[in-house]
Amino acid sequence: MQIAPYLNFNGQCEEAFKFYEQCFGGKITAMLTYEGSPAAEQVPPDWGKKILHTHLIVGDRELMGSDAPPKMFEESKGVYISLQFNDLTEAERIFNALAENGTVQMPFEETFWAERFAMLVDRFGTLWMINCDRAA
Repeated sequence: MQIAPYLNFNGQCEEAFKFYEQCFGGKITAMLTYEGSPAAEQVPPDWGKKILHTHLIVGDRELMGSDAPPKMFEESKGVYISLQFNDLTEAERIFNALAENGTVQMPFEETFWAERFAMLVDRFGTLWMINCDRAA
């Protein structure tokens, strides 16, 4: 079994996933819109170009998402996407990219369990934890 996070957005899914693709060095393998799908009737007419489903591969991990229909969208609360790193430079690069125009909840700093750790909400409303393990 694999567990893959599925993110919901309020109209910014395409922008968010193109950013995540670039930020994480991944590859979007699917990006389907409501337009022309059986779900098109369930969203407002101006919602046709919004994302029904997208799929991003980063290494051997998956991240999926969609634009939730307007009456179904809820902001993320209580669930973070946790990114684990062994490379401090890469962890810091990802933290800085995700933090740009977002809200840092806990700065990227040393903790008793990690070389660096941070918590933030990116500009799309996704909650992230960045953890860089101490060198062995």
